[in-house]
Amino acid sequence: MPDRIAVLGTGLIGGSIALGLKERTDAVVVGYDRSDEDLALAATLGAVDEATTDLAEAVCDVDIIIIALPVGAIKETINRLTSLPLKAACIVTDVGSTKSEIVAHAQKLKQQDVIFIGGHPMAGSHRSGMKAAHSLLFENAYYVLTPDPDTSLLAVQKLSRLLHLATKAELVIMDPVHHDRVVGAISHLPHIIAAGLVNMVGDYNEQNEWFHRLAAGGFRSLTRIGASHPVMWRDILLSNREELINLLDDWVLQINNMRDAIHEGDGDRIEAFFARSRRLRAQLPDRKKGLLAPVYECWLDIPDVPGEIARVTAILSEQSVNISNIEVLNNREELPGVLKLTYKKEHDFKRAVACLKEAGYAVYADRT
Repeated sequence: MPDRIAVLGTGLIGGSIALGLKERTDAVVVGYDRSDEDLALAATLGAVDEATTDLAEAVCDVDIIIIALPVGAIKETINRLTSLPLKAACIVTDVGSTKSEIVAHAQKLKQQDVIFIGGHPMAGSHRSGMKAAHSLLFENAYYVLTPDPDTSLLAVQKLSRLLHLATKAELVIMDPVHHDRVVGAISHLPHIIAAGLVNMVGDYNEQNEWFHRLAAGGFRSLTRIGASHPVMWRDILLSNREELINLLDDWVLQINNMRDAIHEGDGDRIEAFFARSRRLRAQLPDRKKGLLAPVYECWLDIPDVPGEIARVTAILSEQSVNISNIEVLNNREELPGVLKLTYKKEHDFKRAVACLKEAGYAVYADRT
């Protein structure tokens, strides 16, 4: 008999998992959301077999519950689950980007003979909602599970197999504290730094508008994650506050060391700082999906004559290449080319670069 799986939250993450479950397993998927509109879309797209705005109805007699909600709502949902009659040995998991606090909070579910296994699919998108969901969002990404040491091995194996089938992600078992430190360093801290830079330059711009006028491609690319959702990131940072305090202390040491080197005119230290950064960055994996959605961009030089942009778009249209965004760069600041093209998908990016080069354009390609 196929498993009944409740997906609580039919946004980007929950919707993508639900689509994968329906495409690659025989599970019966029950979708829960507070929004009738989102549920209707999930049903229309074939992501769920049943849809309800009633939590008790959604989790009644299900084998697995996936809490696909923002970090701030996961603990509240766990609290609500403790007052509902869940099926014995039901597996509950989540998709939150912090784990220690959530895993500790979920201990109360043990009183109901329920198994909680923390989870975190480590891939995302700049888009949100069920309309942006797709079944391969997590393909080739890491999907971290953080079970307690005393969690049933059979339960961990069952959930791992199911999620691997549904998402095509690579499942990894990790201690929740270790997970929070790693993710804090590679995702949470960079969001703080990016937002801090944007706010600092914004303060300067109030006195001199040239700060924003000259903040061209390099600054925008470096700080793009500074535009993240304020409420979501408030909840994430507070949920991981212990690790982030330590990480921020380490970051302050890094910045103070660089400040001292600049103040002292120590060119060797400055050069060594950037040389090490360049060497370490080259060692980062390139083909694995990560927490920050990749951006596919290329730049090209075009003559300043009427119709030239139309010619470029016509070339790409003939090849059925979908352009996400097009921008004429007045101030290029370290970026080659005058026309910037952005793509959502890697295959569109590769085809665009190839056909534009074939058409005789000088194309400068990058993937960030």
